[in-house]
Order: sequence, then C-alpha cells, then structure tokens
Amino acid sequence: MKTLIPFVKRPSRYLGNEINSIRKIPDEVRLSWCLIFPDLYEVGMSHLGISILYHLLNSHPLIAAERAFLPDLYMQSLMKEKGITLCSLESGRPLKSFDILGFSLQYELSYTGVLNALEFAGIPFYSSERNETFPLIIGGGPCVLNPEPVADFFDAFVIGDAEEAVMEISFNVMEAKQKGYGKREILERIAEIEGIYVPSLFRSQSERDGLPKHTIRRRILPDLDSAFFPESPIVPFCQIIHDRIAIEIARGCTRGCRFCQAGMIYRPLRERSPERVVEILRRSIESTGYEEVSLLSLSSGDYSSIKVLLRMVMDEAIKKNVAISLPSLRPETISEDMIREILKVRKTGFTLAPEAGTERMRRIINKFMKDEEILDVCEKAFSSGWKGLKLYFMIGLPGENDDDLYGIVDLCRRIVKRGCRSGDLRVSVSNFVPKSHTPFQWLAQDDSKELFRKKKLLQSELQRSRITFKGHSIEMSIIEGVLARGDRSLSSVILEAYRRGAIFDSWKEHFKFHIWMDAFKELGIDPEYYIYRERERDELLPWDFIDSGITKEFLWSELERSRSELLTEDCRVSACEGCGCCDFKNIRNITFDGKPGKQSVHYKVSPRAAVSKIRLKFTKCGDMRYLGHLELVSAFSRASRRAGLPLKYSEGFHPLPRIVFSPPIPTGIESLSEYADIELVRYMDPREVMLLMNNKLPDGIRITEAHKIPLNTPPLQNVIRGFIYRIERGGICTDDCFEKLRNGALLLTKRRAWIATIERNGKRRDMDLKVEIPEIEVSESAIRIAIKLNPRGSIRIDEAISILSGAYSPIHHLDIIKINTIFS
Repeated sequence: MKTLIPFVKRPSRYLGNEINSIRKIPDEVRLSWCLIFPDLYEVGMSHLGISILYHLLNSHPLIAAERAFLPDLYMQSLMKEKGITLCSLESGRPLKSFDILGFSLQYELSYTGVLNALEFAGIPFYSSERNETFPLIIGGGPCVLNPEPVADFFDAFVIGDAEEAVMEISFNVMEAKQKGYGKREILERIAEIEGIYVPSLFRSQSERDGLPKHTIRRRILPDLDSAFFPESPIVPFCQIIHDRIAIEIARGCTRGCRFCQAGMIYRPLRERSPERVVEILRRSIESTGYEEVSLLSLSSGDYSSIKVLLRMVMDEAIKKNVAISLPSLRPETISEDMIREILKVRKTGFTLAPEAGTERMRRIINKFMKDEEILDVCEKAFSSGWKGLKLYFMIGLPGENDDDLYGIVDLCRRIVKRGCRSGDLRVSVSNFVPKSHTPFQWLAQDDSKELFRKKKLLQSELQRSRITFKGHSIEMSIIEGVLARGDRSLSSVILEAYRRGAIFDSWKEHFKFHIWMDAFKELGIDPEYYIYRERERDELLPWDFIDSGITKEFLWSELERSRSELLTEDCRVSACEGCGCCDFKNIRNITFDGKPGKQSVHYKVSPRAAVSKIRLKFTKCGDMRYLGHLELVSAFSRASRRAGLPLKYSEGFHPLPRIVFSPPIPTGIESLSEYADIELVRYMDPREVMLLMNNKLPDGIRITEAHKIPLNTPPLQNVIRGFIYRIERGGICTDDCFEKLRNGALLLTKRRAWIATIERNGKRRDMDLKVEIPEIEVSESAIRIAIKLNPRGSIRIDEAISILSGAYSPIHHLDIIKINTIFS
C-alpha cells in the first residue's frame, strides 16, 4: 500500500509509525491480532475501544496487535488496479497472515465495511468458506448485542466488555496452536469463555426458525478503576474526528433512558476514581503532547465526584495549558462552578442533548428535564462568554405528535431570547431507531413518509428563525433500523448490497438507498417486516438468546411505564428498580462520593512574557514528506509539549504555542531546509532545545541547527526570499518524466520570458517564469531550481514543474528535495 501513498489525498492516513504506536517482530511473538475499524482512519482512530485493546494486547510480550482501516475509494481503485491487498499499518503485513482479525462494530451501517476489508484482504466472506489457513474473524462492539445479521461472516463475537475476554481468547488460541488444534476445536474452546458467541455452533437465529435454548451472557468488567487503560495513546499525524486525549471516567449509566441502547447494555455504572483519572491524565499529556483532554462517559455530568474531579484535573491541565471538555452533559448536572473550571484554559464545545422538545416527551423516554433547567444552563454558558451552542433532538419517538415538534422550535426560540444569537444556535435532529435490549425494542419505527413530514416541518420553522438546522438522513435510518433488529437471513442482503456497490454507508455522500432496496427486492426479503410493525410481548426476537443482563420483564415494564408517561428513578439515588443486571457481589454500581479535597485556585492562566526566541532548522524527509503543513505544525507543536519546553502561548480563548514556521511546501516533497521560530518563557540553551526536541520528534523530522535570535526578529515570512530545489534522475523518477522536465528547463534558460497562466481556486493569474525562477541549472542527472518568494504571491515548485514538463502534476514521479532556503 505504501507504494501508492504519493498518489492519494491525505497520505498521512496510511503512514503508520505514529508516536506511541507499537511494532513487534513477528517471529518473537506467539499470537498476532489485527484490530480493524471498518471505516476511514480518522474515524477509527477516534474510537477509544480500539486504543484500549491495542495497548492491552501489546502489553503481553508474546502477543502483537496491529491496526488496519479502510482505504478511501480512490486508494481502493489504485489497489485494485495494482493488485495490492489490505495490510496492517505497523508492519505492512497482509491481513490474512494474522492469527486473529478483530472487527469493531459500532454502527450497523458499517457492516458492508467488514466485507470491504475481507475482500481487499483476500479472505472469503462466509466463515463456512474459510479453512484453517485463514485468520479467525471476531467481532465486538454494541452492534453485536444483535449479531445475527452478520453472524454468517464471523467466526465468533465478544458480547459485552472485551478487556478480559480478548486476553482469555488469546491464551486459549496460543495453547490450541501449540497443541495443533484445528479451527473447529479452537472455536469450541473459546465458546466456553463467558461472553463469547460462536455462530457456527448454533443453528440460524431467526424469528421464523426459533431460537436455541443456550444463552450467551454479556461479559461485564466488574471494576473499571483497576482495569487496564492506555496512558500513552497513539498520536495520529493527520487530524482525526476526535483529535484529543480521551479518558473514560465511567462506564455504564443508571438513568434508564428508554430509547438508549448504550444505557442498557453497558450497565451497571462503574466509575473510575478521581485519583486514577488524574494519574492517567498526567501521563497521557506527557506522552502525547495533546492540547485537549475529553472526560468520557455516557453522562459525564453524572459522575459522582464531578466537582472534585474537575478541580483535580484542572490543577493538572492549567500547568500544561491543556483544555478539558465534557462531551456528554445533562443540563441539570451543569453548575456555574463547572463552567468556571472548564473555562480556566480555553473554551471547548458546548453541547446539550434534550432529545425531545416537551416535558411530556421527556417523561415518555425517561430523560426528564424541565424546560427551565435547559434555559438556565444555556444562559449561564452565554454569560460566561460562550457564543455557539449545539442541541441534539430526535424525531419519530414513541407517542410523539406535532405539539412535541413545535416544542423543539419553541425551546430553541426561547434559548435565542436568553442570549444566543440565532446564527450561533445549531440544531441537529436524528431519527429514532428502536434498538435491541431496550424498552422500545418491540415498537414500530416511523415510516419514511411521516419522518420526511416531521423533518420538513422542523426545518421550515427553525430556518424561519435563522437557526441552523441539520437533519440526519431518513433513508440511512431506515436501513439502520432493518439491520438493528434483523435476523440471520439479512446476511445475504448485506452481501448483495455490497456487491452492488454499497460501501461507506455511514457517510451520507456515499450512501445509496436504491442499492439496498434493489438488494432486498432481488432476494425477495421485505424490509418493512423488520421496522414497520410492532412485536408481540411473547414474540421470539432474533437477539433473545443474548442475555444482556437486563431482563425482558424489566424492559416490558419500562415500555408500559412510558405509555403511562411515568418516570423511573435513577437507581443510584433511589431503590433498586430490578433491572436484573447486578448480583450485588461482583457486579454492582461503583461510584466515588465527592469530598471537598484541595481547592484549586479560581483564575485563568496569566500570560507570561517570552524571554527567549530560538530559530530551529530541521529536515522533513522520508515518510514525513507526506505530512501537510498543518499536520507538520501539529506534529512539531506536540513534540515541543512532550519535550517539556517552557513554551510561550498566545492569548485569547484558544491559546496556542508561539511557534512560527517557514512557508509551506507541497505535500510529498522532501526538505533539508525547514525553519521554525519558537518562543520560550524562560531561557534554555539552544543545544538543549535541539536535543530534547529530537528525542520527541517522529522519524524523518530532525533538527539540525538551533540558534538564539532577538525577540524582535522579523517573522520568517518577512525574511525568506526563496527556496532552492534539486530534482535528480533515478529513484521513483522515470526517465520520461525527467527528460520532459529537463527539456523544459533547458528551454527556459534560452528564453527571455515565459508567460504562464496559473489557476488557483478558480482564479487565473499570469506569471513570468523567468522572474519567478531566477536561477536554473541543468545537467544530465539533476536539475537545480531556485523559486522566488514574494508577498504578492509566488509560483509553487509543483506548478513550475508542471509547466516546464508540459505534464499534469508529474510531481509524484520525481525525486524532489528542497536543499536550501534563501534569506534576505
């Protein structure tokens, strides 16, 4: 795959070798895993579960875990053309050379991504077609609480928390390999592990065929505080969706929102102690250099010691100029103290999820909050300086009517009156999809016609008030609904849809509804059977053989209470509601009651004046040439934080290290002459800075010179006058490309002027190459080009090469290196 990197967008997705990634020698381990997220790199690397399992498995000396993600469509087309298979990031090994492939199934619309990965790995889709030479294919994640739609593609599933289970699987497979067991014997062994479901050992799980008597009990990690958690997570080169440290402060939820599958299948509530959270925070900041930390749980504000925790983490964050975000908050849990703590470093996003527009609907779904509570917390945020606010709602909830829709509109308008400008209020509306193991699992899903009507009503009313509206695709929700409560007969539909071109279905721009409907029609399966009908109470459901820990009796009673608009109390603060999850010995709610503790100082970080400025010269070679300029800035800045440099930060709501870089060069070009000016708040010997930074920078970026310069030295952009590049024959450079460029370069030396039209962002500009390229030297084996830099705009090296060679973007076929920078 790496041979194709020069030709794709965002090549940093495919580089591997990121900070804190782990590479083991295959011959020195007894078992190899490849953890696969069936989506793009920037989506998969944002998922905490992959990070936990990756570092957990690699913590054992005899186990190696690597990663793989789906290439984008253009990369896939190149791979097909060249006959290249999908490989791991760490070692570049083909996926089918691993012992186990572990897929993370977070969303039903990623199922075709699993087939996509298997096809590019050269692995048969159906488990029945894979012999002993292929890896075991194991799935995990929330979707496997109803694994039947994809059961035929997998050898096994981990149902529930995976930390203990994956290690037990590993030890069993290592022992079985040593004894020479075959695939069937291995599967029979791991099927005895609690929480492991092996579909081939059971007949088809279908509503129409009946269910087996054997049940699979969800695996539950009893104690989060003592569980493994990575303190040196991988730092990607490219920007990912959630580009920050993520620390899980709690798992599970006792609120009992009736629409929320996660709130049911992750019970009981297990909190991580404030002391352990702070320990992870401190070590993670030191090992990554990240600027932001997210404290994760299903409801971060419900953490029992949230005020104490915030004070403790902010004490650490202030020292490192790190921002803290709480991405999942309920309005009634947000206090002015919490807002003040979060604001000590910088503002992060402010998001609330009322889910419904009226108090009546919030009683039905058991996510009750008063309108006034929502309005009050919004007003507190605005008065503290926040301007933007994002709200999440759902449509299609059970018992919903138009009054509830107008309730969303009315609530948003009242928020605007409390101080939010209408243009700064963003409303995101999703479509309710009933999920397995929830009180609403028996209910019908709203049909598409009704959802379209509701969406149009909301969009019209909110846009009339100039409130930004974003609605989730209704067609995507239809397919999600079918797959969420489907049976094993849907595996043929998933495969047929994939063969017809369904891929990246969770991306709106790639999702093709007609392909799915054609697949259903081709196979004679009616999708409406799965979504547009109510189930009877005693009806056998495809997932009934999975014991989630929550009894069906409790779920049915919650459905009845929703119909009566009755609330169910949080079992942390009231009596046990009898959901069936806890045994009150090993499995129980674990919380940490807050104590006043040490009070942190309530002030913002006072800006400190720079006392020293150091100019660094560095290289950008090897794989690092594929970093874009912003990616280079991020990698360099985070390395300086990991190095512990006393950085000067900018002022304002989003402080950043004062590091100024020389003008960017096109991605894919190596450089021996990059520069950065870095400001420090205390004096350091430039040689010490160089040594510390080189110990933290990724391979390919290396500081070669460091000099102290006066604080009032003009910015690099004002003193750099040009660059010198060398293009050599050989390497990836084809003779044809080089000769075309060489002929153009020779022609330039003979002409008095060469007017060329440059087009950028739809605008055209004429430039004289004789002015833009003041020097050019041509030999049989190399071309040396000087590019002039001026404030009004300069020609880029890639543009110059394209014009001189008469070829469109031949830069990927040439060995180009920036060898010098010209200063005034």
